[in-house]
Amino acid sequence: MTTTLTVTDVTLTYPDGLTRTTALDRVSFRAGGGSVTGITGPSGSGKSSLLAVVSTLQRADTGTVTLESGGSTVDLTGLSRRDAATVRRKEIGIMFQQPNLLPSLTAVEQLEVTGHLGDRVCVPQRVRRATRARAMDLLDAVGLTEVAHRRPAQLSGGQRQRVNLARALMNSPALLVVDEPTSALDSARGAAVLDLIIELSRQHDAATLLVTHDTTHLARMDEVFHMADGKLIHDRIQGRNGPRAG
Repeated sequence: MTTTLTVTDVTLTYPDGLTRTTALDRVSFRAGGGSVTGITGPSGSGKSSLLAVVSTLQRADTGTVTLESGGSTVDLTGLSRRDAATVRRKEIGIMFQQPNLLPSLTAVEQLEVTGHLGDRVCVPQRVRRATRARAMDLLDAVGLTEVAHRRPAQLSGGQRQRVNLARALMNSPALLVVDEPTSALDSARGAAVLDLIIELSRQHDAATLLVTHDTTHLARMDEVFHMADGKLIHDRIQGRNGPRAG
């Protein structure tokens, strides 16, 4: 089934003394499964607010965000807190700017914990085996099989970000939300992580939103938008689906 994320006229404001500051100003766009949508813009332009709304971490003032996947459509803006948490666990993978890995767990255990979120206390052995197998498959996909049993302190920055990516994909999300994945990495490691995000998004048919200040790889993304003062503008020069500058 085709995955489609549709954002329509989303507005978000924050209180600012006696007035309100507009973080998102009637933002609309669509992203399909297997596509990577890049979002650029200066700090404070609304990029992180957009990711928060789309991933159900923040409720918009107006507008709708719908996620169509597996033949069903969910209005993400109309969910209760409990239902939003369930949707995040099952349908949305979030790759934060910092990996925030649990220091006491190995790389494979980081993924296993994510795979068992929401399960009963007593998980059948066959389920545990299946979860371990999927975790190892994902670590293999990001090139970390040999360090699967190392803890975060034993991993490099690039390796920790690759664990972060594998963890975000653990529950086969329809939507992958990625916030500045290369900000703490050098150019070579950053390029490797971006390559993996693009490749795995297409392999897993996830609709991917990727906020970045690194413009080097924008031409490889399917769509690129620029955000300024809460407004989202389609960049028709950058991105695979827009005309290139000649």
